[in-house]
Amino acid sequence: MAGFSAQSLHPATTPSQRADSSEQLRTAAAQIERSVPIPAHPTNGDEARYETKVGNYSKGLPHNNRGEVDLTAYQSLLTALTSGQVTNFENITLGGAVPLVDPQAGLAFDLEGTDSHQLAVPPPPTVASDAKAAEAVELYWMALMRDVHFSHYSSDPLAQAACRELSSIPAFSRRLDGTPEPVTPDTLFRGFTAGDLQGPYISQFLYQTLEFGAAELIQRFQTLLPINRGGTNWLTDFPSWLDVQNGVGPLAAAWTTSGAAPNRIDPVRRYIRCGRDISQYVHVDVLFEAYFNACLYLVHVGAQYNPGLPYVGSKTQTGFGTFGTPHLKSLIAEVATRALKAVWFQKWFVHRHLRPEAYGGLVHNALSGVQQEVTLPSSILNSEAVQLCYSTNGSYLLPHAFPEGCPQHPSYAQGHGTVAGACITIIKAFFDPSWQIPNPMVPAEDGLHLVPYRGSDTLTVGGELEKLAANIAIGRNHAAVHYRSDYAQAILLGEQVAVSILRDQLATYNELPTIQSKGWSFTGFTGNTITLA
Repeated sequence: MAGFSAQSLHPATTPSQRADSSEQLRTAAAQIERSVPIPAHPTNGDEARYETKVGNYSKGLPHNNRGEVDLTAYQSLLTALTSGQVTNFENITLGGAVPLVDPQAGLAFDLEGTDSHQLAVPPPPTVASDAKAAEAVELYWMALMRDVHFSHYSSDPLAQAACRELSSIPAFSRRLDGTPEPVTPDTLFRGFTAGDLQGPYISQFLYQTLEFGAAELIQRFQTLLPINRGGTNWLTDFPSWLDVQNGVGPLAAAWTTSGAAPNRIDPVRRYIRCGRDISQYVHVDVLFEAYFNACLYLVHVGAQYNPGLPYVGSKTQTGFGTFGTPHLKSLIAEVATRALKAVWFQKWFVHRHLRPEAYGGLVHNALSGVQQEVTLPSSILNSEAVQLCYSTNGSYLLPHAFPEGCPQHPSYAQGHGTVAGACITIIKAFFDPSWQIPNPMVPAEDGLHLVPYRGSDTLTVGGELEKLAANIAIGRNHAAVHYRSDYAQAILLGEQVAVSILRDQLATYNELPTIQSKGWSFTGFTGNTITLA
């Protein structure tokens, strides 16, 4: 913040001078944020392209017996979104008793960091595109493999079939730039960063025992029973699928058509071993929970801090309220809510992208001979995974991990992913990414205890943090509530949110000259260097 910082405004020897300095800092910060260019917010064009709105989110509104939204109800949603009037939000026409999730969050302002409307993500793939079909094929394989132990991917027949089919689809890519590459058991369902490919599928930060103050926190979690022990996949018959599109589901008293029961919980808590386990974790987690826990672990084991922090190497001081553990831990929660506001603007006011369960409905209708406005690519209609789901369930619908299917808000970009990108960015800024995780562990076959990791990969703070972001975000894909593009672009949006907050705060510190002399930087999710001072 040129010309203004806590240091440059000293000495403030009277209360009045201090108040004036505070005002100058706030004004300077506001002027800097006002100068951020106003971005374009292009959509993928599906909302204008299809009269029936089949390419857009409409869950919770009334639908016909093909699953197409009532256009008058859809217009009531658009009226609320375009007007921003509270009364119009209360007049949205719902199809059942389940409310939409907080569309007005996308209109909220923040007084720190870049305003949500000045951040952007590129449009998601269109509903009829090869890229969207490729993402959906991956989701069908994830659903088929929910109970396959991550360590079995190299030998499991379903995993091998998934690798073959995904490798055969030119539009499928794990990489951000879309470059296709062969899918192997070592890259199957993994994220786009270098850290995602190192070592076990699940990050050490979801396995290691934590110290939560005086309490010990062992990360064995409540999981769901697998199919072979009485577990369930959901939304595999058209009546129950149509119920949840209409906002009639297990979250509503009106859930009557298919008589769905609650998820079947494993009575024994276990370490995360498979897609169903991580699905349940991200079903009920506090949004910043995994990253707060990672911070607890790094502090407890004495991980090295980023050398750019002001008190690294100090002979007389240590950080606390600034650049100490209270500062770090509270920042993780602070950026989470701001990340949500940024992504909620994208969800409701820009893209309104359809959820995977709605795409699964289009697949089912197409293969069942039901006439609909959109024509889907052959890569999804001829998919081996789709046919296997039909053989198992008697429908072409995408099997879900949750009885209610997806949440009552649009798909793109992903809330969990945006929070992951923001929170992980804060931790990256505070710790040395090259520090090696001591004594890495993996779960035993039954998930009841941990055993040493025997692989040859070196697991570092930076790599395992990036893997943690992907585990949580792609964990939502294992549940069939998000696509790969939802996760990837959300991570980068969250990073933008966190960096803007760190930069706004930087000028408020008396330690700024020390930080500037040392240089404060870290590596972003795309491998770029982010420099704060």
